Amino acid sequence: MNLSELVKTLKPISVSGNTDIDIKGLHFDSRKIGANFLFVAVFGTQTDGHGFIGKAVENGAMAVICQTLPESLANNITYIQVADSAEALGLLASAWYGYPSQQLILVGVTGTNGKTTIATLLYTMFRRFGYRAGLLSTICNYIEDRAVPATHTTPDPLELNAQLSEMVDAGCDYAFMEISSHSVVQQRIAGLKFKGGIFTNLTRDHLDYHETFEAYRDAKKTFFDILPADAFALTNKDDKNGLFMLQNTKAEKKTYSLLSLADFKGRIIEAHFDGTTMTFNDCEVITQFVGKFNAYNLLAVYGATVLLGQNPDEALRIVSTLQSVAGRFQTFHSPTGYTVIVDYAHTPDALTNVLNTVHGVLEGKGEIITVVGCGGNRDRGKRPIMARESARLSNRVILTSDNPRNEEPGDIINEMAAGLSKEDSHHTLKITDRREAIRTACALAKKGDVILIAGKGHEDYQEIKGVKHHFDDREEVQKIFQSC
Repeated sequence: MNLSELVKTLKPISVSGNTDIDIKGLHFDSRKIGANFLFVAVFGTQTDGHGFIGKAVENGAMAVICQTLPESLANNITYIQVADSAEALGLLASAWYGYPSQQLILVGVTGTNGKTTIATLLYTMFRRFGYRAGLLSTICNYIEDRAVPATHTTPDPLELNAQLSEMVDAGCDYAFMEISSHSVVQQRIAGLKFKGGIFTNLTRDHLDYHETFEAYRDAKKTFFDILPADAFALTNKDDKNGLFMLQNTKAEKKTYSLLSLADFKGRIIEAHFDGTTMTFNDCEVITQFVGKFNAYNLLAVYGATVLLGQNPDEALRIVSTLQSVAGRFQTFHSPTGYTVIVDYAHTPDALTNVLNTVHGVLEGKGEIITVVGCGGNRDRGKRPIMARESARLSNRVILTSDNPRNEEPGDIINEMAAGLSKEDSHHTLKITDRREAIRTACALAKKGDVILIAGKGHEDYQEIKGVKHHFDDREEVQKIFQSC
């Protein structure tokens, strides 16, 4: 592509050199630069790409996009200065791949909890309507029925637009994606055209990155601020930040709720471990999901489906056939009569929601044993809260290792235990080895009890000292059941 065409997508502060040159590729990683490439120098969370401009030129870059010009400019290299090179990368990536988001009906889902479930169910819903669709999510990305491993909740702009372009090539009509707060701040979604945005809820998370709850909240809101007028913005009216998300959006404002009047109103009639009977705008449906949080997820899916022009009655028929997403309140029944639930809950609010759901179904007829840990090198402030909520809503708690990353598992567990009262400590065990923690919980469980294994859900690894070791909570449970 000619550089002059790419530059038209930007608003350069200055241009030094010739833009009438053909570019063979572009990247933000100097190690992936080849002959006749365009290098985009981005301020990253770990490194500053501006420090690698020289290396990019050595590797063959013909042109450089940057926020700060190098002190010395190399001969025959074009330098383009912009106000925000991260935003420029998104705009360039979109142009490079032929603006794929404009050729799809693209819907983004943001919030603390529920993003994966809603995006995945919408993908499934529209495929059952007969459309071709793509998915970008935490668990796995899909281009129609082809799985593409996911590395981030929201990929970098080049990978993101490349996958959207593949969806276009595969004939996809729709694409559904999770929008992380990191991706908004880092401009990974710059240049994309959305037909709709969905807000789930907002609770404490990622404060290791955003530092304050307000900054985290505002990052989510920015996604709705950039939605165009021909899009819809669907928000959870029952979340205290739900209407805040819509304050400055140009999109059509819509709401869903279990508690008050809304465009899409739901009500739970009956709940058990195999499903929930609920109403959607006064139409009763039996679903295969459990819990109030899933009722909200299904309301959002139904609302978005209707806003995208599908028949409401047919949408409800398909809702009744949908099944839970891997690692999201995934239920296993033991041969000896107790139930194990594996859930991704890794924030205090998500954990509380899941435990309250278990209580609502159990109705005091069994005990709850919770196995929980916290990830290393992440928000340390939530660790004592996670332990305290587990103890408040469980009969027994086992604190264990999650993904310790570069921290010592024992140190993380001790920081969690600091949130426990003396009384809580009496029914809490510390077992660092996660496999042994799960085995212990199963050994303690009696007929009618429920074990919640929280924090990792779909993940099939443990990250320890920079190395990912295979470990799957669901596999561990099934091995124990086979030995019963």
